[in-house]
Amino acid sequence: IARRRRPTVDSEVVGLRELEPSSMAAAVQSRSAAPRRAGTRGRPLRPGVRNSSSSRRTTRWRPCGAKPERELLMWEALREATDEEMERDPTVLVMGEDVGHYGGSYKVTYDLYKKYGEMRLLDTPIAENSFAGMGIGAAMTGLRPVIEGMNMGFLLLAFNQISNNCGMLHYTSGGQYKVPVVIRGPGGVGRQLGAEHSQRLESYFQSIPGVQLVACSTARNSKALLKAAIRSDNPVIFFEHVLLYNVKGPVGGKDEVQELNRAEVVREGTDITILCYSRMRYVSMQAVGDLVTQGYDPEVIDLISLKPFDLETIYNSIKKTRRVLIVEECMKTGGIGASLSSTISENFIDELDHEVVRLSSQDVPTAYAHELEAATIVQPEQVVEAVHRICGESAVPA
Repeated sequence: IARRRRPTVDSEVVGLRELEPSSMAAAVQSRSAAPRRAGTRGRPLRPGVRNSSSSRRTTRWRPCGAKPERELLMWEALREATDEEMERDPTVLVMGEDVGHYGGSYKVTYDLYKKYGEMRLLDTPIAENSFAGMGIGAAMTGLRPVIEGMNMGFLLLAFNQISNNCGMLHYTSGGQYKVPVVIRGPGGVGRQLGAEHSQRLESYFQSIPGVQLVACSTARNSKALLKAAIRSDNPVIFFEHVLLYNVKGPVGGKDEVQELNRAEVVREGTDITILCYSRMRYVSMQAVGDLVTQGYDPEVIDLISLKPFDLETIYNSIKKTRRVLIVEECMKTGGIGASLSSTISENFIDELDHEVVRLSSQDVPTAYAHELEAATIVQPEQVVEAVHRICGESAVPA
């Protein structure tokens, strides 16, 4: 396979350059899939994946006769998960603005109303507090609603229902009621969507007792996690990043369900633990491509569960690397990283050789202007600089 020149970091920044998320995913995969030799600080032996400049398809090495994995875009994977769960369980329904005939703002429910009817794909008025309350009430009666917010920022209008009812009713009823509801939708900083449509509300919902927070990041885990969330008897707030809907990747079958409170080790390493989630998984992996060539061997963990944190996976990594860098798109003040940093310091301080470092978004409204928007969120070069600062610059270049 002909050797291709890898794109530069600047050309790979997701959402800030004109690179499509699907080609970005292939670029990240090409950097991280090379086999490693122990003791060489992550130097690649020979590439196992190559990108073609004329096609977005990725060629993977696989054993002769092995069946190629089926690939979907992330929005297609979410749609397939919803379809399979509605087919499996007649109590599952979807409600929200334009989820029926229009198919959802990002087509996650596209054409499902033709299969399941308008009552199971229920188009609602533009009244988030009302239809969130209707969904929570439906969950109390034994249904399993999936409530779609057209944008996570709009769900602030439903905050009363989510905080006072969704997370508390099981407790305040003495266990008489369960609330098996999923509240999902797009969020995060997009491409010049302006301040009101670029909010990261994970930390807002993290403080609500009784709800579980999950952030998907790939086609595979988005499908498996959404299926698990729909089957859960607990209320789950399911975060999807607006720029990841077109990320393409392999997906599992009908029976693949992923544990909701388990983090994913994206890349194993020994020098430093990088904790991230959602789109920052890709920003971190872009930075790792440069760090590996400089001789560093970082470990990257996708948190996935933002409440509760998977402290077992985090501890096992910290015990090995003894250094932690948190990379998030949430705001620095009161963000997910702030909560995670304090948890690590309280529980694992004796395992650390360096203070926990956080890279977060600026505490300002997200600007519409392209350059200012880019300046408010974490970039790969900032991750590289932070690793240099934490680990020192004594690594041997690969």
